[in-house]
Amino acid sequence: MRCLAARVNYKTLIVICALFTLITVLLWNRCSSDISIRFLPRAAFVSPSAKISSSQQQPPQPPEPPPVVGVGGGLKYEEIDCLINDDSTIKGRREGGEVYLPFSWVEKYFEVYGKVVQYDGYDRFEFQHSYSKVYAQREPYHPEGVFMSFEGYNVEVRDRVKCISGVEGVPLSTQWGPQGYFYAIQISQYGLSHYSKNLTERAPHVEVYDTAEEKDSRVGTASWAVPKGCSLSRVHDKTKSTSVRQFSAAESSEGVSLQLGNSKDFILSLDLKFTSNGSVSVVLETTEKGPPYTIHYVTSTQLIAYKDRDVTYGIGPRSSWSTLTRDLLTDLRKGVGLSNTKAVKATKILPRRVVRLVLHGRGLVDNVTISTTAHMAAFFAASDWLVRNQDERGGWPIMVTRKLGEGFRPLEPGWYSAMAQGQAMSTLVRAYLLTKNQAYLNAALKAVGPYKVPSAQHGVKAVFMNKYDWYEEYPTTPSSFVLNGFIYSLLGLYDVAETAGEILGREAGQLFSRGMESLKAMLPLFDTGSGSIYDLRHFMLGSAPNLARWDYHTTHINQLQLLASIDNAPIFRDVVKRWKNYLKGIRAKHN
Repeated sequence: MRCLAARVNYKTLIVICALFTLITVLLWNRCSSDISIRFLPRAAFVSPSAKISSSQQQPPQPPEPPPVVGVGGGLKYEEIDCLINDDSTIKGRREGGEVYLPFSWVEKYFEVYGKVVQYDGYDRFEFQHSYSKVYAQREPYHPEGVFMSFEGYNVEVRDRVKCISGVEGVPLSTQWGPQGYFYAIQISQYGLSHYSKNLTERAPHVEVYDTAEEKDSRVGTASWAVPKGCSLSRVHDKTKSTSVRQFSAAESSEGVSLQLGNSKDFILSLDLKFTSNGSVSVVLETTEKGPPYTIHYVTSTQLIAYKDRDVTYGIGPRSSWSTLTRDLLTDLRKGVGLSNTKAVKATKILPRRVVRLVLHGRGLVDNVTISTTAHMAAFFAASDWLVRNQDERGGWPIMVTRKLGEGFRPLEPGWYSAMAQGQAMSTLVRAYLLTKNQAYLNAALKAVGPYKVPSAQHGVKAVFMNKYDWYEEYPTTPSSFVLNGFIYSLLGLYDVAETAGEILGREAGQLFSRGMESLKAMLPLFDTGSGSIYDLRHFMLGSAPNLARWDYHTTHINQLQLLASIDNAPIFRDVVKRWKNYLKGIRAKHN
């Protein structure tokens, strides 16, 4: 035995041990791969003895982490070429009988949406067939209520809004021209959105910094800084029948200033009257390092300018009492993002603190406040602009060229839009209901005029198949029959008819009824079986259909839900249900 052991050297023993270990590992893996282990949530493993009554149940526990698939089970993946429509090849992954394609390809090919999100520390992939949501109809529509879902609109932050005019107090659009122009649709939406926010949001916080009335004053003149050569006094103003501050500060001076120090709110408001050229300047600390930014509101008609951390807005002469209300956040970002293109450049600069107010020139000031919001000031700025700028035919001419697409004759400056007419009417009616000022209702009634005039004669009326009246958002040649703009035009007519009464509102009511008859008859033409159509150019031009983006599709649904609260015709209910299904990929049936 000793001889045999001596003959077996150490290298041979090592080889024998290695082979034995390898065989053992292979046999172990084979046995384990034949067993399928599935991890279930802990809630599934409840023994009879562990069951308790509902009154003794413990509070819900956070979810368990998902099981790890494809690691312990020995699942294997392999790349596979995927031939797409006999045209191109992409790399996929095969796992048994399943083939997986990259979502980056699926997303573009099927126009679907998805992203990885994290919940309770664990990743989850969320897939959506569409990207836009439908709003629930709160209550039956009425003219004094919220306008659709406009409380969610923020018109002033749109990149196609150049700025909020200091003279007019309403947005200036650059949608079809970088020079900027007043667009009644944008202005009406600005007003309606702030009106709706006022109804749905809590009352704003308002901080009063100065009022000259002694009984109301929370600060004295000591809070004002009056450099040498400048003056500030308290005087009685006959126009306002109250005390106000009178100031005088040369343009070359530091100016009369009021310390504010507000780091929460950024809506500035003050009553103002200049007796000479002058300016109101607001100094802002921002999120950007370095010197503060200053916004200057000057007595000129200049629109907007930006240079070296100074943003300038013209506010007109202001030679009689008026209230200047400005959103400092919007004014700062529009100034910093100023460009010569159609879109305002994005900026991350935000105001951090309103430092002080500085006055130059000679004039009177009162009621300096900073608040969270000033929705009604914005609403009435829009309403008053509509009254001032309505022409003798009752319309708000749009002073830019609009090219709807190939095959349509361009709309030359001065064209009317039924959507503009309708949304302006909805704005004016609400202003009338709040104030009972007849000027608002008169303007709304006058706005009915272009509905009666054919598009070819500088109106907005088209007729489909020589039978159905349609009010054109874009009164093109040939007619385009845009769906969402037509429905907005109907809502304006409804608001006027309901508010003006049977006699004054009769004409608006008749136009509304004819429009609703057309909508009920023509609505199926806008249904693709998987979405909706923006207009009827495919019918008028023989071109491909102009499919509605998902945000327009949901606008169509929101509008039809609203109309269903006015008119219980089954077609509105049925189309809404079907079009909601399209958002989830549920299409019309095949033959």
